[in-house]
Formats: sequence, structure tokens, C-alpha cells
Amino acid sequence: MVSSYKTFTLTEQLTNEQIAFFNEHGFIHFKKFINPETVSSIIDASKQVEQNWIENDLQKINGVPIKYGKDLDGSPIVQRFAFINQHHQTLSGLLLDPRFNGLLKLAGDGARLGTEEKDGMVFNHYINGPESKFTKMGWHTDGLRDIFYGGKLNPMLNVGIHLSTLKPKNGGLKIIPGTHKQGIYKMLFRKKYFLDHQADPEEVSINPEAGDLTIHDGRLWHRVAQSSVRGEESRRRVIYIPIIAGKYAPKNENSPTVFYQRFASIVK
Repeated sequence: MVSSYKTFTLTEQLTNEQIAFFNEHGFIHFKKFINPETVSSIIDASKQVEQNWIENDLQKINGVPIKYGKDLDGSPIVQRFAFINQHHQTLSGLLLDPRFNGLLKLAGDGARLGTEEKDGMVFNHYINGPESKFTKMGWHTDGLRDIFYGGKLNPMLNVGIHLSTLKPKNGGLKIIPGTHKQGIYKMLFRKKYFLDHQADPEEVSINPEAGDLTIHDGRLWHRVAQSSVRGEESRRRVIYIPIIAGKYAPKNENSPTVFYQRFASIVK
């Protein structure tokens, strides 16, 4: 069990130690991937996309529902953006960083950044306020998606770029290390998908600083814990980009909504 863990620095080439750590535990945490100025520019870009989507009353992007909510002052905000990389050059440009190429080997041969597949680059904006629609997410694995997409279970990693500094009271990502090696039965039935929010005795908290990068295997059991504080102190933003292998399956504006996404409202 990993109660605390070592952090690393990401360069264009992963070290043997980094690869071994990821393979054993199913996650890895890199410090200071981007600087504070880049963090600010990404948040500003998300606000520009948000304003455009709200003004145009967009409901889906490439078949993926947009999750709207309310800010602390009651104004509308986007709390989950899908494919945001396709809507602002600051976000698409971020993906040109050569260090991403070094991460692909963690998913094996033929791996790629899923900029046009699954949900593309996802931007999550959590706020624990009276009218928020997105404060936490129950236990789940991302491997379930492949089953809903009608394909076999292919490697899928989630690269997180953290835009907020989190303390334990802020909640955030909780993972159960090593569960990426579990069998299909435990992947399907160890927890009640999205409905179970209870802490697990084996879970590890990921508490990044703004600018950090993490990767977790999509087969890991993980959840997003609700902040124990409310208001501005609870605000947190994070980007997730999938690294995927298997058949190339890009989405476009005519793509259907995947079955499980029709029940996204259970994620509060």
C-alpha cells in the first residue's frame, strides 16, 4: 500500500524509475509541469470558451453533453468542458509540448493523445457553492467506457494538468493504487459506479500544486472527493487528456451521445 508517494520531474524522456513506479502503482505525479503564467493563460482561455458556449447555448460537443452550473454569484458557468482543445489555440497549443510524447510509452505500442477521441481534452471546474452542479464524482474506472463504446478493454491513461493548488480539505482525486491490475470482475463490481462516495481504507489522495501533472491508469478505481470547505476556497480547475491505444475512433459534431453519458446528472 502507498500511503505517501514520491513525486518526480518530467523531461522529454521517462526514466526507468518513473516507468517502474507507474507500472507498479498505476499512477505518477510530476511537479511543476507548467509555470504560473501558463496556468493563468489556460484559465483565461477557458473563460473565453465558456462565454462563447453560454452565449450560443451549446448543449453538446461532438455528442458529449456540456455540464453547466452556477457560480457563487448565481451566474452560469461551464463545469465540464469536453474537447476544449478544439475551441481555443492556447489549449491546442499546450498539447504540442514535446514532453507529452515521452508519456505515450506508458500505454504501450500505438499509443497517442486522444485529442479527437473519447471526450478529447476535458476541462473540469469544481466549486462547492449553493447552486453548483459539480462538486464531486463517485468511485469509477475509465475502463468501463470501452465496454460502453462496444470495444475491447484497451489501455487508457488520464493525464491531469492541475490548475489549482489543493490541500486535503479541498477534496480532489482519490485513487486505489494497484487496482489497474485487477480482473474484469473487480473492475465492474468492486464499487457501485458513481453512486459510492465513501472513503476507502486503501485510497491515496493526490494533492497537487497548480502547474503539476499527474497520470493515472484508467483501470484504477478512483473518485473525486467533495471539498470540505465552501465558497471561493473550494474552487479548483483541472484538465484531463486521455492517452489511448487501439483502433483510432475520432468524434465529430454528428457523433451520438454514449449511453452512460445520458446519466451524467447523477454526478453532483
